[in-house]
Amino acid sequence: MTTAIAAQDYEVALLHVQYGQKTAVRELRAFQAIADHYGVGERLVTNLNHLRQIGGSSLTDDRIAVSEVDLTAEGIPSSYVPFRNAHLLSIATSWAEVIGASRIFLGAVEEDSSGYPDCRISFIEAFNRVIEQGTKPETEVRIETPLISLSKQEIVMRGSALKAPLALSWSCYQNVDKACGVCDSCALRLRGFARAGLADPIAYEDDAFRRRYT
Repeated sequence: MTTAIAAQDYEVALLHVQYGQKTAVRELRAFQAIADHYGVGERLVTNLNHLRQIGGSSLTDDRIAVSEVDLTAEGIPSSYVPFRNAHLLSIATSWAEVIGASRIFLGAVEEDSSGYPDCRISFIEAFNRVIEQGTKPETEVRIETPLISLSKQEIVMRGSALKAPLALSWSCYQNVDKACGVCDSCALRLRGFARAGLADPIAYEDDAFRRRYT
């Protein structure tokens, strides 16, 4: 979705970072398929495997199970990867400075998400100040977060309007074949499609929440 927005006004280079997450293989496949869809030649695939060694998240630590959905829960969920987006943005900033990019597009969502602290507008604004202080004087790179204040419903509707390849995207926290359908990310995605009045084009292992939201 973020690629669809960026591609309207910019020549796109795509970054994919593997950080030891349980769905790394599936997410890489989705990245390559989306890059192929948009004909992107400039691609960088790298890793932050130390985040798996650090652990502390159900996405990277095999000792922590991925929680089943609870969209009413408060606080930071177990799927939060400690300070992950700072690591991702650091890589993106380094690459942007080398290739002369002026914008870094990040698909962070604050309004209708799992409540991750590094997806807040205040965090993005702070990181933009870090970029200003930590890059060459002539470097002009800023982070853009076009989805950050949107609900999942609004994101799905915008993606549909832009003809984004939503069928190629992947959201599930734990499965690499059919999406599980019971993690927070699957439920938020299903609810977003349902509220937008559209069918989610990917397959789910457990259809309970699909039926609930359709």
